Amino acid sequence: MTPRAARMVANVAVGLAGATAVYVVLTTPPLRRFAILAVRAWLGASVPVYLLSQVRDAWVQSGRAA
Repeated sequence: MTPRAARMVANVAVGLAGATAVYVVLTTPPLRRFAILAVRAWLGASVPVYLLSQVRDAWVQSGRAA
């Protein structure tokens, strides 16, 4: 088996595993509720941090003193 073929088989296997996991989570109510809460917590933490870092970088690049 060539490296290219092996990589393609691995990508298909990972894709199928991911699709199966999504299906199981979406069709199982307790897992779906947990996934929704996890996404909300992740977005609630990462979006403000990203925005603050962008504002800080813009401030630094503007050349203004703190």
